[in-house]
Amino acid sequence: MIAHSLHDLGYGFTIAFQWHNLAWSLFGVVIGNLIGVLPGMGVLSTMSILLPLTYTMHPVAAVLMLAGIFYGSQYGGAISAILLNLPSHPPHAVTCLDGYPMTLRGKAGTALGIAMLSSFLAASVGILVMIVASPVLVRLADTFGAPEMFSIMLLGLLIGATMSRGPALKGIAATLLGLMFSMVGMDAESGTMRYTFGTFNLADGLELVALAMGLFGIADFILHANKPRPPLAPLSLAFRDMWPSRTEIRQALPAALRGTLIGTLFGAMPGTGPTITTFVAYALERRLSRHPERFGTGMAQGIAAPEAASHAKTQVDFIPTMSLGIPGDAMMALILGALLIQGIEPGPQLITDHPEVFWGLIASFWIGNVLLMVLNMPLIGIWIRVLRVPYRYLFPSAIFFIAIGTYTTQNNLFHVWEVLAFGIIGSVLLVLDIPVAPVLLGFVLGPMLEENFRRAMLLSHGDLSILIRHPVSGVFLALSALLIGSIATARWIRSLALMKRD
Repeated sequence: MIAHSLHDLGYGFTIAFQWHNLAWSLFGVVIGNLIGVLPGMGVLSTMSILLPLTYTMHPVAAVLMLAGIFYGSQYGGAISAILLNLPSHPPHAVTCLDGYPMTLRGKAGTALGIAMLSSFLAASVGILVMIVASPVLVRLADTFGAPEMFSIMLLGLLIGATMSRGPALKGIAATLLGLMFSMVGMDAESGTMRYTFGTFNLADGLELVALAMGLFGIADFILHANKPRPPLAPLSLAFRDMWPSRTEIRQALPAALRGTLIGTLFGAMPGTGPTITTFVAYALERRLSRHPERFGTGMAQGIAAPEAASHAKTQVDFIPTMSLGIPGDAMMALILGALLIQGIEPGPQLITDHPEVFWGLIASFWIGNVLLMVLNMPLIGIWIRVLRVPYRYLFPSAIFFIAIGTYTTQNNLFHVWEVLAFGIIGSVLLVLDIPVAPVLLGFVLGPMLEENFRRAMLLSHGDLSILIRHPVSGVFLALSALLIGSIATARWIRSLALMKRD
């Protein structure tokens, strides 16, 4: 089995090293790195803006570019957190606690070196886990039928909804909204128009590109447009400044390994998010340390553990997405949507039907992480200069490219209006503190959830008990019921506690 996986990995490297695939992978990691540095320019916003490019690209190049943006942003976020105490993205807020104090002590290069080495170690372990776990999961999934796939997707949706930011009920409501959006258009089975309100432009359903750009691009810009930036101090670093001492390596290595383990475990749990992962890794290091009071003053462990946890989770997140077609978060849902646009359905048949996509992606992870290690040193000065670009120039430019990108997908101005509508919807959701990521999860998984449910009903002639009679399906439905029950119980207990206080 291992020899076969190594052979397939070698094939993946031949795909990833093709000049056009390598070029798009490089483009993705550089753009992702830039977006990771910039506050307010979210990864989802960027992936949404560039999603129209994938319409004319080869599937391998499209996935490599989007994946590069995804994990490249993780490196960039660490740079702004360490150098400027500016957590561009929530997962890197923990890195600020010890990264910025090291910068104040004149050891910014060391902090960056620890972050990058820990990230590369964690990413490598995550890739190895993906190589080993994905084929095993695929062989298991090959035995699944429509009832099992429906139950697994239902559980994935519930986990993504209930473990997102904010109250569980708001996450479930957002997921249901996404499912409702997925039903717009012509019913594939009967040819009946659903929720089109007589508009022919909606016959093919809502555009994934428009929904993603609106919810995560326009809404995000509106949220950050009036936020001022902190003053930035000039910084200069040499390569020798980034290499940690032996003592610092001895301190950081065990923490990075523990963070990698935490990230790997959380990566197997859809919907947990990298922010939770980094906080858990940091808290564990403080608990294990003989001097927990020193955390927050510039401890190597306080950088290594959360950065390793974030990168390990980033890689392992691809396992359920590529092997089962179940995205663990909104970014994975966007990558899954890009594959669906190309006519490729992620799932158990992906490895056998499209090995160039799967193994090329895995090989590109290593290539991309090496590129990030090599490129980050000379690019740090550039990133700091980019941080000085005012939002009043940055956001209008991004909105312009959103409009152009949406229009060119099908040369239809109606899709631009869709982006505007979803931007307004996303802004309202953000104001109401309702997470928007579950909307995308529901929208992407909705058609597949409906398709598998219909297949199950056809097999059983409309008998719902087929979902329970199949053991695997019954287990996943029981887990879904248990999850809903635990949420309802927790809410009931909180209500009782509030009544007693009153």
